[in-house]
Amino acid sequence: MTTSTTDIAPLAWRPVAVITAIVGVLQLGAAIAGRGYWFDEVYMLAIGRSHLDWGSADQPPLTPALAALSDTLFENSVVALRIPAILATMGTIVVAALITREMGGDGRAQTLVAAAQASAPWAAVSGHWLTPYALEPVGWLLLVWLLVRWIRVRDDRLVLALGVVAGLAAMTKFQVVFFCAIMLTGVATVGPRALLRRPLLWAGAAVGLLICAPTLWWQAQHGWPQLKMAEVVAAEAEPLYGGRASIAVLLFVFAGPAAAGLALYGLLSLVRDRALRDYRFLGVTFVALYAAFAATGGRPYYLCGLFGALAAVGALSLQRRREAGLTRWRWAVWPVYLISAALALGGLYLGVDLTRSDDGERIVQRTAEVYRSLPAEQRGRTALIGESYIVAAYIDAYSTEYDLPAAFSPARSYGYFPAPGPEIDTVLVIGDNRPDRLRPYFTESRKIDGPEDQIDVWLMSGPTEGWDTLWPKMRTLEVV
Repeated sequence: MTTSTTDIAPLAWRPVAVITAIVGVLQLGAAIAGRGYWFDEVYMLAIGRSHLDWGSADQPPLTPALAALSDTLFENSVVALRIPAILATMGTIVVAALITREMGGDGRAQTLVAAAQASAPWAAVSGHWLTPYALEPVGWLLLVWLLVRWIRVRDDRLVLALGVVAGLAAMTKFQVVFFCAIMLTGVATVGPRALLRRPLLWAGAAVGLLICAPTLWWQAQHGWPQLKMAEVVAAEAEPLYGGRASIAVLLFVFAGPAAAGLALYGLLSLVRDRALRDYRFLGVTFVALYAAFAATGGRPYYLCGLFGALAAVGALSLQRRREAGLTRWRWAVWPVYLISAALALGGLYLGVDLTRSDDGERIVQRTAEVYRSLPAEQRGRTALIGESYIVAAYIDAYSTEYDLPAAFSPARSYGYFPAPGPEIDTVLVIGDNRPDRLRPYFTESRKIDGPEDQIDVWLMSGPTEGWDTLWPKMRTLEVV
């Protein structure tokens, strides 16, 4: 089915704009109310402030670069830091509606999809945190929109733009490479195969590769740590989300009842409605990615950038039933959307609550207290090591406020940052998870006594080898 350039409805800009504005206001309010940092965004801030490079062990550079830019323009402003994430979250709503329009959806279908995208619980929780997973969904939806629009108008400049968007998305999160590979496999399997014969598609792929080449080079120079993260993520599936079976359910839960319901109906429609055959690649892509993420123990939010596209198919199918006079289940729409809205508001509150705690700053206060208790001469020879990269990131985020030196950590990207200098013969290890992991690298260690409700601090001295030798041995991609 190829639609002409004249038989699609106008963009339902009024309801879409209202829904988008409501989400923007709510997310901005959440950004203001949640005065503390979420640990993943403080990690982005720490990388951007002190270690910005073309890449890091587990993150491409775009999100840390945005954090650095925000911090340069509006120093220490948590709200300003979160503006890019809020804009990206709002953008997913608009692009999901645009996808629906390109498929032939009328104003009502566009509004249904916009509301479904807006009421996704995970987007409500994390839509104001400056993290790669808050920025990623709009990139995936843009890729689908460009491809769906190409199917309708066959303008090859659109497939060239695909490469540009994919390259930028890869600078946000490498997962888009897997998404694009699966989506093109879906096109090769069920069509429209004419896409694969377009020279500008492969020119666009080259442009995308050129855009993300610097971060790929960084990965190659450091032994491809990003590839090793898949095993780490799988190992964290059980303690974080209850294992693979739980993740298989949460992949839908995180999308919300409205988006998940429309997506499932869209998936069914792709199978049985030949008029939708040009969009069957979306069904193949969704099923393949769902199976891969569920089987490997991926994060439950990994599919959040695709539900809006499949929901557009579902909304279009509902529109056709309505146009055919088949409105038997029309009454079910409102309850589903009300439940979705309630879950989204609950998710928004949770997102605020998770950043309202002052636990991160309490860690830094405890660190500063112990560090200042050391003799001045010893402080000059002492490095701060966060047992977890999260602890190190919090110390770096509040370092100027508490007059602390830069933090180190063997965990995640911190393990690939420069090691302590040769003058360092003592470290304060902040963290209470696995202090025994670092003890073998020092000749002496003792716990610094403090309040029971505070994080543990260990003083370790006498490194057994030079830091250039020790640091690679201590390095780990685990959270620890």
